[in-house]
Amino acid sequence: MSCVCDWIATARHPRFNRPYTELVYKPMLEVIAYLQANQFKTFIVSGGGIEFMRPWTAQVYAIPPENVTGSSIKTEFKIIDGKPQLLRLGEIAFIDDKAGKPVGINAHIGQQPIAAFGSSSGDRQMLQWTAAGAGRRLMMLVFHDDATREYAYGPGDGQPDTKFGTFPQDLMDEARGSGWNVISMKNDWATVFPPQPTAATDDD
Repeated sequence: MSCVCDWIATARHPRFNRPYTELVYKPMLEVIAYLQANQFKTFIVSGGGIEFMRPWTAQVYAIPPENVTGSSIKTEFKIIDGKPQLLRLGEIAFIDDKAGKPVGINAHIGQQPIAAFGSSSGDRQMLQWTAAGAGRRLMMLVFHDDATREYAYGPGDGQPDTKFGTFPQDLMDEARGSGWNVISMKNDWATVFPPQPTAATDDD
């Protein structure tokens, strides 16, 4: 955990030259705050490593570590020199992506979501699982189509077919045909990232 915190505190994005913790989506933060203010429980369900995310999600997203699910490495408990320790093994325990996301939600959260937000093919099954529930449901996909303010990737709707994101045309077609909300980052978001904090100055 200390290694993650050290990296988060010092690493900067090579293109935007800002800490990664500042490059979160402002509309996403607003939605989380709105849901929390209206008594909804909010969770992060990510394909990323769970141990990497948990140390900083509370500070950045106001989502505590126990509400974060992600991919994990096998871990075992041992007594070493009289001290109980958890040791990470060199094996993958669970991949929380694609079909793994509904499985991870069931295992960690134990309830079917009533709202889910995604941005790539890795989120398809999570939105399908959300839509399958009874009553009103909200499924939303952010479409990365703003190469100027962030990035553009597809290949859905003619966007570039890149290595860092996948939004295929069949996902776009399924979303539109199923009544999911597709959000254009370029056309629907007035702001992508929060304003950069102003550095404090000492006039004395």
